[in-house]
Amino acid sequence: MSAPLYLPAMAVGSCLGLGKAATVEKLFAGSRQGIAPHPDYPVPVGALPVDLAPLPPALAGWECRNNRLLAALAAEIGDEIKDAIRRFGRHRIAVVIGTSTSGIAEGEQAIAHHAQTGSWPGGFHYRQQETGGGAAFLADLLGLTGPAYVVATACSSSAKALASAGRLIRCGLADAAIAGGADTLCKMTVSGFGALEALSSTPCNPFSVHRNGISIGEGGALFLASPDPAEIALVGVGETSDAHHVSAPDPEGRGALAAMRAALDGAGLTPDDIAYVNLHGTATRLNDAMESKAMAALFAAPVACSSTKAMTGHTLGAAGAVEAAILWLTLSRRWNPDGRVPPHLWDFIPDPDLPPLALAGPETRLPDRARLAALSNSFAFGGSNCCLALRREES
Repeated sequence: MSAPLYLPAMAVGSCLGLGKAATVEKLFAGSRQGIAPHPDYPVPVGALPVDLAPLPPALAGWECRNNRLLAALAAEIGDEIKDAIRRFGRHRIAVVIGTSTSGIAEGEQAIAHHAQTGSWPGGFHYRQQETGGGAAFLADLLGLTGPAYVVATACSSSAKALASAGRLIRCGLADAAIAGGADTLCKMTVSGFGALEALSSTPCNPFSVHRNGISIGEGGALFLASPDPAEIALVGVGETSDAHHVSAPDPEGRGALAAMRAALDGAGLTPDDIAYVNLHGTATRLNDAMESKAMAALFAAPVACSSTKAMTGHTLGAAGAVEAAILWLTLSRRWNPDGRVPPHLWDFIPDPDLPPLALAGPETRLPDRARLAALSNSFAFGGSNCCLALRREES
């Protein structure tokens, strides 16, 4: 990146809780309570632990769970968004959102209603489940008229949304951006991963010899991105597309490794500068194997790392933003004054066929230095890879 993209405000929600305050203690304590049995699904999932308020009547045409979550996230950073509007103008703020499910759950409910009654439910419209709906909705909600679009590259979607926001600002097409993503639970997603035999019947167990699949969660995160200096900055982005296979990663992790190297190069960092890596860590056999190889190839010395999907579940199109938010919390002096690292939750039985990783435990701490950098990995179907480098600036 030619210049840092600062992230002065962040909102996050997952099965750990809605909002920074609700998230932070469970995150650093290593809570698995959010991934639990659910009456609508055959395996444990990570559902939001709070009800999401309906949209205002004037925005009822956008009504869906995904947009309710985006509205709740926007409300958490509402003051900062208002300040950005006053400073830059509504036409100079972009909206870039990543998702994979959008409002598919409402489509599922509508189809079931139609099958039973022969008519569509009142108020249902196809646009509730359009992939691009989240960005248009947020722009409508916030009264923004700058560029607004959605990135949908499966599990790297919202990481790429942050990368896209940075490009818009650097190219002069926007002065600031609301960037991130949201994905909420739906039966199509759970059934699809079930058909791939990629679901775990118990909470996921990343990097264990006993790992057997993912736990799906719902969640989202939004960032205010700006060129104005702030404590946390997005300093590097690495994007690759290895296109090894439609659903399986390159077994040697070449695309993942190239993405991490590109993020470091763009940030002007070396592997020794990295204090923590949030692993993609889905707990599938193939993903964890290739990511271990990529990490071993990049880091000559052990670096603290963890897969927080053992706490949040895999939030799919929102995973890049949720895990960037976890980096943001980890680097923040206010929210993490003790320098804790999100612990890696598993059964502590490593796979002897994988290169060993320095998986974080409950006592793992960040190095005691003013300027810290960390990476977040997002690797998607089709070899769509994205690595984000965040840095805490000196106070």
